[in-house]
Amino acid sequence: MKQPVAPESFIDTLPVFREFGNVADIGNYQPLPPGWALALADIVDSTGAVAAGHYKSVNMAGASVISALLNALDRRDLPFVFGGDGAQVVVPPSAISVARDTLAAVQTWVAEELDMTMRAALVPVEDIRAEGLDVLIARFQPSADVSYAMFAGGGGSWAEARMKAGRYRIEPAQAGTRPDLTGLSCRWNPIDATLGEIVSIIAVPGPAHDAHAFQDLVSDLISLTGQQQRGGHPLPAEGPEFGVSSQGLDAEARANAPAGRRWISKLWISALMFSTIVADKLGWKIGGFDPRAYRREVARNSDFRKFDDGLKMTIDVGPAVLRQIEDRLQEAERAGICNYGLHRQNSALMTCIVASPMQRDHVHFIDGAMGGYAVAMTNLKAKLT
Repeated sequence: MKQPVAPESFIDTLPVFREFGNVADIGNYQPLPPGWALALADIVDSTGAVAAGHYKSVNMAGASVISALLNALDRRDLPFVFGGDGAQVVVPPSAISVARDTLAAVQTWVAEELDMTMRAALVPVEDIRAEGLDVLIARFQPSADVSYAMFAGGGGSWAEARMKAGRYRIEPAQAGTRPDLTGLSCRWNPIDATLGEIVSIIAVPGPAHDAHAFQDLVSDLISLTGQQQRGGHPLPAEGPEFGVSSQGLDAEARANAPAGRRWISKLWISALMFSTIVADKLGWKIGGFDPRAYRREVARNSDFRKFDDGLKMTIDVGPAVLRQIEDRLQEAERAGICNYGLHRQNSALMTCIVASPMQRDHVHFIDGAMGGYAVAMTNLKAKLT
């Protein structure tokens, strides 16, 4: 196994690959340096929140972990992964204290503004390695403007399980504490499927512990999705239509302002969206902002598939290809190569972190609109128990 590189050069030396088919190749990954830690959080009973219709808030809570940590640490380069109802971010030794305070603040904000319970933890990489696991990271670059971290080694899954068991727990901050969620937004309506259904899939290594067979499975699944236009990407190449749901508007306003000023935030967001929609329809620019170019960037930059100790995809897929995907997953599960969960829905949701619409490095997380990854994971765990 490769030896960890020096902390000061770690981010710059992370391998970058541009073909998603290489995502399961462990040679593309680097181990996290000593002294670093995993900051992670998720929503307690996220499937219950989804069943109650709060799917937008669940995604907003998950993305808030990333937004708050990147803002608090003033770093846009730290590796992170969005999991639908939660997220994890790796933090260097010098930032662990700030990360702890930030996770505490996010928990309080989620409880007070979204009426959900978030748990959070900070897990040293040394504790993960003591269990014979690791945190290995690579970067997948879907466009020239952004890259997303991919995680392998089993350490993230172990850390999440320990968090859910109450280990490494971080207590919420005092009432009224708000994290800096600048850039966190939900300014898009649900995105309807065009090929058949929006399907969220999670496939993780099974009891056979056959890494080569699992890598072959991942390659086969990616090849099958390649039969669909743009690999099953839920967004058209020209990007989604501008629009904002009432639930999305409310969630973003809660991120931007406390209760007494929320109406101002809603008015401002609504005015921006109205002017953007008009400019988009008429082909106008607003200053240096080109709505049509921005929509294309959104499509290119979107995170609709990833590797996080297993393959996760939210794809737009037709019935014939979906049958082939399910057949391949069932075959692999019977052989002990994988365990998987799958959830179908009619549309996808997008939650975004946009430092500035004038910059091209905005990131967009895609999940299923009716539970997505949270329900897929519940289905996976139901099989295991």
